[in-house]
Amino acid sequence: MPRSRQRLDLADLAEDLVWRDVRLTLGELESLPGARVIAGYAFTEILNNAIDHSSGYHVDVQVGIDGGVLWIEIADDGVGTLAHLRDSFELPDLFASIAELTKGKRTTMSEAHTGEGIFFTSKAVDTFELASNGLRWFVDNLRDDIGVGISEVVTGTTVRLAIALATERHLAEVFAEFTTNHEFARSRPVIELFEIGSEFVSRSEAKRLAVGLEEFDQVELDFDRVDMVGQGFVDELFRVWANEHPSTELIPVRMNPAVAFMVERGLPRR
Repeated sequence: MPRSRQRLDLADLAEDLVWRDVRLTLGELESLPGARVIAGYAFTEILNNAIDHSSGYHVDVQVGIDGGVLWIEIADDGVGTLAHLRDSFELPDLFASIAELTKGKRTTMSEAHTGEGIFFTSKAVDTFELASNGLRWFVDNLRDDIGVGISEVVTGTTVRLAIALATERHLAEVFAEFTTNHEFARSRPVIELFEIGSEFVSRSEAKRLAVGLEEFDQVELDFDRVDMVGQGFVDELFRVWANEHPSTELIPVRMNPAVAFMVERGLPRR
């Protein structure tokens, strides 16, 4: 049962003031700095996204504790995160919007935002779900797993978060994993999310994947559950793009033997 449930007008809303009021209903957090810091960061980042990006009028905020787990749900009535990203970046479909969210530093308001909020929130909490425009992106950090599926949320965006009160995760450590000299310098896009299916063969697929990666010093390319890659995809990404962006190091990880063979075969010879 929710400890706090509110419908708020998005106009002139201040996310930190909302969190201050919500926090008063969650007395258990005061003696649990790990969960409290993560919850405060995640809540304010997601609510701020609704304020600045949704083009909606209202947001419904619910927070509760059940079985030693803090849960948060923030739902706006705007255009939907995935449709907004698709239209702003001229992406081919909504699945590509989900893929862009796994990169970090991708924002439609670069003058006011860094593009870090959803990226780090999805990695700081135990479970994260973003539902928008009929699709849902789910991240389970306890199982190191992700998923994409159909959602009943077709209007606006609904984000659901869960954090164990006894979590041993620390927000500073989450940032440190992707930071060099206090700069967001490392990314880990999930290859599987960039196309429907598990085969990546074309140069155009590689080009879509690589958009924005030059913003990072180091990028781990997660090939988990990718069955096959083609010569054109590998050459475009690891030779052509890498030669054009020598300051960004591409590191392929979690490859099956077939993918590893193609990637190693396509890497430039020294």
